[in-house]
Amino acid sequence: MATTSGVSNGMREPCEECETDTLHEVSIQLVTESRSEDNAQYSREPYRVRECTRCGNLDSQRMNNA
Repeated sequence: MATTSGVSNGMREPCEECETDTLHEVSIQLVTESRSEDNAQYSREPYRVRECTRCGNLDSQRMNNA
């Protein structure tokens, strides 16, 4: 699965691990979802990725659910 990093910034958001609002590094990554190399260029989808700067908890959410 190939990824490319996008813009990153800090935002206060709720953290499930810390159970409080903490500073998170938020970025957008393009993730290639296809396992086949033939159509991999057409299967990239944007994901919102965030990491808690306090505990390191990492999660991602697909931005396009077409």
